[in-house]
Amino acid sequence: MKSKGSILIVDDEKGQREILNLILKKENYDVVDVPGVREALVQLEKREFDLIMTDLKMQGQSGLDLLEKVLAEDPQQCIIMMTAHGTVDSAVEAMRKGAFDYLEKPLERDNLVLTLLRAFERIGLVRENRVLQKRIESIATIPNMQGEHPKMKEVFRIVAKIAPSNSTVLIVGESGTGKELIARAIHDGSPRRNKPFIAINCAAIPDTLIESELFGHEKGSFTGANAREIGIFEAADGGTVFLDEIGEMNVAMQAKLLRAIQEKEIRRVGGKVNIGLDVRLVSATNKELEHEIKKGLFREDLFYRLNVIRVNLPPLRERGSDIKTLAEFFLEKYSKAAGITLDGISKQALKLLMNYSWPGNVRQLESVIERSILMAESNYIGPDDLPTEITASGSLAAGGINFDLPADGIDFEALEKDLIIKAMERAEWVIGKAAPLLGMSYKTLQYRLDKFAIERPEKRSR
Repeated sequence: MKSKGSILIVDDEKGQREILNLILKKENYDVVDVPGVREALVQLEKREFDLIMTDLKMQGQSGLDLLEKVLAEDPQQCIIMMTAHGTVDSAVEAMRKGAFDYLEKPLERDNLVLTLLRAFERIGLVRENRVLQKRIESIATIPNMQGEHPKMKEVFRIVAKIAPSNSTVLIVGESGTGKELIARAIHDGSPRRNKPFIAINCAAIPDTLIESELFGHEKGSFTGANAREIGIFEAADGGTVFLDEIGEMNVAMQAKLLRAIQEKEIRRVGGKVNIGLDVRLVSATNKELEHEIKKGLFREDLFYRLNVIRVNLPPLRERGSDIKTLAEFFLEKYSKAAGITLDGISKQALKLLMNYSWPGNVRQLESVIERSILMAESNYIGPDDLPTEITASGSLAAGGINFDLPADGIDFEALEKDLIIKAMERAEWVIGKAAPLLGMSYKTLQYRLDKFAIERPEKRSR
């Protein structure tokens, strides 16, 4: 039978050690006992113990001396003090200094067993937190997923916690936020890490071919099917399938995917035999699937199958404090790749980067830094090295509007419409670029364009 855990007993009374040995070994603990602090430290050099039980008063060094030395090395070590009736105050002081609990002598067996059960529950939580922290640290250092913003730390925490499970995951975020990187991090943190990770973009595959791509096909099942082909679900056996842009999948294929998830099996196109599945499914979308359900474009039952665990990736504009960190990361990455030595990003250029709304999110920032490295005219990336959409945005945001108010007042709606048209012209009629020029969100500008019936000139002339 597997041991419940290891315990080091420290007591200068031999009889007491023998009694504890007898009780604890019957309870299936791995026990080592020593007569003093010096011997205890020797044992702790040799191996780790889940729990230390030490007498408070001993000849030579005391249990309090041992407590201080052990906790200085490992603040999370679990220690229980044993004390005679007259030294309870000292035991309470030991708890203030970090002891888990204390037991009064003579020890009562039932009280001892219950105290140990509580102690090992706490030890289990400490271990779980240590493992979780290591996962968070490893995930937080994956390429392009730098971030200290609380929203990103929460993403890292969730990913680290869910990675070891087999639950389906839905990653929701705008284009360019790093949804595939998160899917890979989930796979790499799971027991499936040594098996295949296969990603597919549902928006890039025609409706007529997506079933064959996912489930495979038999020879002759359709025109051009000259041989049997396995799909990505079979190819990823034991691993992870990542379905990006799941919201673009047609409703008929959604029904077949739902059946595959529910039954844990698939059938190749043109096949007659069901094939068992052992894959973990991670999906991603930049759409609000709840809205797609209301419009009849996405199956509600499939949504609940995919949305067992949800990871919401914030857009870059909502974690502006990470822009500097990401920009410097990409600077180092791409300057090395290009063999170019740069000393950094100027304050003026960094200010422009920080003030931009980044409709393309991290992917856009990455492209901007890569381009700016090649365009740099000095040892620093300066404002002139940045693309015009970023410098124009900063100029308009910083410059304000300077005009005299007419005596007879103004037509505010006409002025607003005129400003929107000017911004759209400057942004070459790309809403995502014009919105930050006006200090608006994408949705707000889209609403204003509809409200004023503003259209691109060539579109109006058709």
